[in-house]
Amino acid sequence: MCTHLAHIMQCYRDKILTMDDIISLCKRRGFIYQGSDIYGGLAGTWDWGPLGIMLKRNVMQAWWNFFVDKRPDIFGVDAAVIMNHKVWEASGHAKTFADPMVEDLVNHKRWRADHLLKDHGIDVDGLTNDELTKLIQDNNVKSPDGNPLSGVKSFNMMFRTTVGAIESSDAVTYLRPETAQGIFANYRNVVDSLYPDVPFGIAQQGKAFRNEISPRDFIFRSREFEQMEIEYFVHPDQWEAEFENWLKLVHEFLEQVIGLPAEMIHDYEVPAQDRAHYSKRTIDVNFDYPIGQEELMGIAYRTDFDLMNIQNATGKSMEYRPKDGGEPFVPHVIEPSFGVERLIMAILTACYTEDEVDGSKRTLLKLPKSLAPVVVTVSPLLKNKPELVAKAKEVYNQLQQAFSGRVNWDDSGNIGKRYRKADEIGVPHCVVIDFDSLNNDDVTVRDRNTTKQTRVKVSELAEYLGQ
Repeated sequence: MCTHLAHIMQCYRDKILTMDDIISLCKRRGFIYQGSDIYGGLAGTWDWGPLGIMLKRNVMQAWWNFFVDKRPDIFGVDAAVIMNHKVWEASGHAKTFADPMVEDLVNHKRWRADHLLKDHGIDVDGLTNDELTKLIQDNNVKSPDGNPLSGVKSFNMMFRTTVGAIESSDAVTYLRPETAQGIFANYRNVVDSLYPDVPFGIAQQGKAFRNEISPRDFIFRSREFEQMEIEYFVHPDQWEAEFENWLKLVHEFLEQVIGLPAEMIHDYEVPAQDRAHYSKRTIDVNFDYPIGQEELMGIAYRTDFDLMNIQNATGKSMEYRPKDGGEPFVPHVIEPSFGVERLIMAILTACYTEDEVDGSKRTLLKLPKSLAPVVVTVSPLLKNKPELVAKAKEVYNQLQQAFSGRVNWDDSGNIGKRYRKADEIGVPHCVVIDFDSLNNDDVTVRDRNTTKQTRVKVSELAEYLGQ
């Protein structure tokens, strides 16, 4: 290899992953598109393409299987997105679910004040609006367009809507900004229906909506997203042990089920002044994203805050009566909360790889087989040979029975281009039918990570690929 080419290859190997790398791959290969893109887009919204929705469903199913299906003490619900406005008044969201906002005094664009200050290297956690305003003035912080900024004001992030044909104050409600309140609203229903032993949990996956002032960093901070949350109801005396257990379970899921590298995951004990008002302990599980170390998910000890709010607002008891006749109590809550998009961004970050094969650059996603949208791509060596195409279709149909919906057909371009495409979308194996396949009833199986090629009998192919 010439010196120049060797230098180029070394640059590829040493390359630092950027957000642009991930965004480009996602759009190019059909994972994620800008929302309303053909109409000029809508900031903070994203559309999931054919491969993206398959990846998302695999991730969400992995979460559900680990935390719900395999546990007798966790029960699933699917609460309505639009809820009675009293839910958000009792929870405090109607008054306090706000971010600090500043306005560009020239073009009137609005921005998150804390984000602008952090971009200038200024720590702002736990500060009031007045303190943020002073920091902006003292440090001469300008808008991203270089213009002076207004004072800091609170901006409620909930999307307001009305229910019914007549607009009135009683018809006002909001798109839910989190899935947790739908769980709390159904706590009494689940207890009355199933009467589970404490501790037990209620799990939910679903959409949440936040009118972010300045959404940014791709899918990391958007206006529409999906959450995967559990509210785990415990005896007040047992919360500390249960909290530690959930922290271990979260790491087991992230590292062993999802396959994230342990060295990229960091626990951050949130100090009292930075915790949500309802939390007595919070650990943010952070991840090394291309944008820096940021929150992947969080575990919060919410005490009895939410259930007592419901009890006070409705007059209905939230007490749990032990089956052994013990003293009734209002359970306390441990909440492990995941954002689907942040988890997928962590997966893409960890799996995105650039290397060289036969002296040329290769981009690949080293997705675990359990998460990969496509398990195997099937190709005839030559698409203009009917006998190869017929045999390849036979193999394709056979594999569809074993890996329903996760088998891809590809006969476009030469075989090298097909391999590169499959590598880029994270397909673990490519199966190629050649002329030897017609005589020996076997195929070539290529491994994504190693590029090693192996001959496998068609009769043994599904078992081989499933290993």
